[in-house]
Amino acid sequence: MNLALLSAFIPTFFFVSITPGMCMTLAMTLGMTIGVKRALWMMFGELTGVAMVAVLASIGVAALLLNYPSAFTALKLLGGLYLAYVGIQMWLSKGKMAIKMESSDRVASVFELLSQGFVTAIANPKGWAFFIALLPPFLNPNQSLASQLLILIAIILCLEFTCLLIYATGGRTLKSVLMKSGNVRIMNRIAGTLMMGVGGWLAIG
Repeated sequence: MNLALLSAFIPTFFFVSITPGMCMTLAMTLGMTIGVKRALWMMFGELTGVAMVAVLASIGVAALLLNYPSAFTALKLLGGLYLAYVGIQMWLSKGKMAIKMESSDRVASVFELLSQGFVTAIANPKGWAFFIALLPPFLNPNQSLASQLLILIAIILCLEFTCLLIYATGGRTLKSVLMKSGNVRIMNRIAGTLMMGVGGWLAIG
């Protein structure tokens, strides 16, 4: 690919990824509550969703979804309601995502974490609109679309993963600072409020 295009593409998408949004807030919340290591499963689900959105946007399927939004809206609402429910459970210091006040074997499953990340990525209308607007200008119609997409999506996923790690690590650091007060309930309420915010954002965004 043209190196000049790549030199513009990389900082553009890094800026987009690092900007606070639903996925980054989710990463920070999970980094705070379940730790960076287990939050990696959510990140893998989110990256899978981002890759799917990028591919579909580049070949125009996204435009079709936006023209017939009923199924898309249903997915957004269901995903948003689920994340809001998880947030309420965390706020009440209950559920699998909450920081435990005492030892417990109840933890979020790998599937739950993967699905949270995937649904948040694919049900984010701003993500679809963003890829429709920004990805096509970096594609050269006179060259192989598949090879260009492979390179660009690989770069996008690396940038997105880096930013998710930054936010999750920030959440873990915030937890270590706030936990010095010894008040687990306050931590759960902060994390639960963030999670409910992500759910509401997803449902009505």
